[in-house]
Amino acid sequence: MDIVHSLIELRKVIAGERRQGHTVGFVPTMGNLHEGHLTLIDAARKASDLVVCSVFVNPLQFGENEDFDAYPRTLEEDSRLLEARGCHILFAPTVADVYPGGMQNETRVHVPGLTKHHCGASREGHFDGVTTVVSKLFNMVQPDIAVFGEKDYQQLTVIRKMAKDLCFPINIIGVTTSREDNGLARSSRNNYLSLVEKQEAVLIYQALQKSKVALEKGGSDFASLRNNAINLLEQNGFIVDYFNFASAETLEPANENEIDIVIMAAAHLGSTRLIDNICVTCRR
Repeated sequence: MDIVHSLIELRKVIAGERRQGHTVGFVPTMGNLHEGHLTLIDAARKASDLVVCSVFVNPLQFGENEDFDAYPRTLEEDSRLLEARGCHILFAPTVADVYPGGMQNETRVHVPGLTKHHCGASREGHFDGVTTVVSKLFNMVQPDIAVFGEKDYQQLTVIRKMAKDLCFPINIIGVTTSREDNGLARSSRNNYLSLVEKQEAVLIYQALQKSKVALEKGGSDFASLRNNAINLLEQNGFIVDYFNFASAETLEPANENEIDIVIMAAAHLGSTRLIDNICVTCRR
């Protein structure tokens, strides 16, 4: 596996592969990799000849009082995991490489509509940071396919729209959420949890599952289901950011005639913010 840090070096390596007719798959990450990330590498390997994984902790998508400075940087271990999984290129740029003009002076990418609810409502500017850095990375790597996890359903939906609207010739592939044996969605932020909190954290997934079952049985009282889920979580020490029922396509609040629904949740357990979601095809 090649480890590259500069854009010039990255493009030189990829150009050599392109000349051989190889397709390029891309997995953008913020590092501190776990099995969930590695399943994205697996998907990229199946769909392309050359797999590029970026590790870049993007300051632009962190708000004030969020955990940018504390976010784990584990490049050496990340490199070992990626090489063992068959990644071909690890791209690890610096902030100066990605934002040479300074973050405040560079063009921002904004996706309207899809970013106004859910995480977009509580993390102002977050998705502008995500779409800006992903669009820059897309232009740096110029992949044929890019792979993202479905754990952040809103992010995946936003990136798909961005790629379509900006005419990126990239196939965006979503990969099913990787979970622990108890159902907890794998996340780098799980490392912040104590052993007791890790056992409690699975309640988010259990609350999502209960709501899914109710919808599959024909339920459509979203307010009641939301209140039940929030009460369950709050009684067990969570501070709930949101527990929302939305159209799987538009991310707008679901109505009683909706067929394909995504249930999305975000909550703090201790100092750790956790997100999860589950998709439902309803009986109507």
